[in-house]
Amino acid sequence: QVQLVESGGGLVQPGKSLTLSCTASGRSVLNYGMGWFRQAPGKDREFVAHISWSGGTTYYKPSVKGRFTISRSNVTNTVYLQMNTLKPEDTAVYYCATTRTLSLWYASGEYDYWGQGTQVTVSS
Repeated sequence: QVQLVESGGGLVQPGKSLTLSCTASGRSVLNYGMGWFRQAPGKDREFVAHISWSGGTTYYKPSVKGRFTISRSNVTNTVYLQMNTLKPEDTAVYYCATTRTLSLWYASGEYDYWGQGTQVTVSS
C-alpha cells in the first residue's frame, strides 16, 4: 500500500507561483511513475503532468507546458509541481497519483494510488 499526501495549495493572485508537494509513505514509489491531475468544480478530473520513475521523462498538458514543472526526489519519496504564471483557469483541486504505465501516462484510469488533493485558487 502507498499513501500519498499533497501539500502546498492555497490562494494566490494571477501571475504568481505556487509549489505543490506530494510525499509517499508506506512503501517506496521508486518504481512508479508519478502524475498530477486536477479537478475544477463541475468538470472532470484532467491530466496535468507526469514524470517517469527515474525522473528522466516528463509530459505536460499543453496549457501548462512552459509554466509548470514536475520533478521528484526518490530519496525523500516526494514529487513536486512548480506552478508559475498562474491563471484563474488553473483553479482546481490538485491530486498526485502513482502509475506503472509507460505509455498511458495521461489516463487517470492507469493510476492506482491517489492522494486526497490540495486546493489551488487563483484569484485577485
